[in-house]
Amino acid sequence: MTQNRESAPPAGRTGFPELRPVGDSPVEPTSREPRPLNSQELPRDRSQAILEAAKQVGALLKRKGHTFALAGSVAVYAHGGSGHLQHDADFCVLRSDAEAVSDTLAEAGLTVRTPPEDWLIKTTCFGQDVDLLFEMAHRPVTTDLLARAPEIPVDSVLMPVLAPTDLIRGLIQAFSEHYCDFGPVLAAARALREKVDWEDVRRSCGDEPMPAAFFFLLERLNVISAREEHR
Repeated sequence: MTQNRESAPPAGRTGFPELRPVGDSPVEPTSREPRPLNSQELPRDRSQAILEAAKQVGALLKRKGHTFALAGSVAVYAHGGSGHLQHDADFCVLRSDAEAVSDTLAEAGLTVRTPPEDWLIKTTCFGQDVDLLFEMAHRPVTTDLLARAPEIPVDSVLMPVLAPTDLIRGLIQAFSEHYCDFGPVLAAARALREKVDWEDVRRSCGDEPMPAAFFFLLERLNVISAREEHR
């Protein structure tokens, strides 16, 4: 669902995708295979369109043997979270694989764009933006991160999805004085709380001001337990 560059990124672009719910209807599971890219049948709403775009791109990357993992709000959905999806679909890939991934997408008829930010490439599928990230919250995507991603169903398509702990860690690490919209991440944390190693996440980012404030909120709402030293 923010980068250290000479020019600051636009508000809300943190190096890890925002979780910004859209649409009025949740995504409903379906057993259909991904729709062909040239299909004239349009998904019924934006959440469904984002899901279909993620399935299609994930299937392309998997078929070509790329190392990747689904991220963002579609990953939260795959792990059991809300079907109200954000404004795009997101994948993590290695920077060293950028050219090969671009070639795969281009061969499938998708236009690949290189934005001014140097931590991602972009394409569009079913009218929805798809971001392929080399970094999350200023931190490079690594082989270890991708190796921890389990292969689980995303609707009807099996693909690697960021592990819940890595997914929530990345969302929390993105908080800063310029971006601290807790609402959507709170919903994701509630949905995945039983699947997340919260102490691991705390060790990663719990001493930073905005993540620390978010952990305090989670504790007060009884989403997670307070640390012993805080009791």
